[in-house]
Amino acid sequence: MKEIHKEILTGERALFQAVNTKIYDSVFEDGESPLKHSRDLEITDTLFKWKYPLWYSENIRMNKCALFENARAGIWYTKNITVNDTVIEAPKNFRRCDGVTLRNVNFVNAAETLWNCRNITMENVTAKGDYFAMNSEELEIDGLRLTGNYSFDGAKNITVRDSVLMSKDAFWNCENVLVMDSFISGEYLGWDSKNLTFINCTIESLQGMCFIENLVLKNCKLLNTTLAFEYSTVDAECISHIDSIKNPWGGTIKAKSVGEIILEESQVDTSKTTVICEGK
Repeated sequence: MKEIHKEILTGERALFQAVNTKIYDSVFEDGESPLKHSRDLEITDTLFKWKYPLWYSENIRMNKCALFENARAGIWYTKNITVNDTVIEAPKNFRRCDGVTLRNVNFVNAAETLWNCRNITMENVTAKGDYFAMNSEELEIDGLRLTGNYSFDGAKNITVRDSVLMSKDAFWNCENVLVMDSFISGEYLGWDSKNLTFINCTIESLQGMCFIENLVLKNCKLLNTTLAFEYSTVDAECISHIDSIKNPWGGTIKAKSVGEIILEESQVDTSKTTVICEGK
């Protein structure tokens, strides 16, 4: 394997089409697309300071690296990339990638990050930015700490564990989502989606979980959650009070208590919904 050690690399396409190369303790300074069309790389303790560092690449391992703010749109159209213990300051990273593993990664500005990607694994990832993971598929997530609205819009086949999502409009237009042992806070959770399941979760959401086909909640707490379940088909087991429920399409909702139940015969077939409160 070729080695590049303690180099400062400049200029456009500095290592264009690099193959079977170990890069460490180096800096990619100014110059676009330094590793475009590369493959079989190990990159360690290396800094990226300019745009488009890894496009159309394959079989990449990055450890203890940093992508600075100007390394925008850094990793696009790349297959089989693993990133460990890395800080990514630049937005718009990971676009149309297939086979992405992220461990102990901090996205300082995650705006428009992980769009249209497939086969993603995330462990202990922190991200701040809107429209995270839009239209991506096959996501396995454990320990995500996300601050940013409109996350996972249009995404499919998602499993989330032990995470905290501070995100308005999370999981819109999604299919096949399973969230376990997590905390979610944000208005309008899950609208226009299909097959959403929350297990052992704490949720706060104004008009949350509406317009959903096949919504399941098991052992969940709903805090400050009002006008929930409108036009959703729902099977909900809540271990808390629910502030208000409005016009589900149908199903069963169990809770400790409910503040207000709005069932309007002019809007829904009220006979299709059963609300059961503890002790009644």
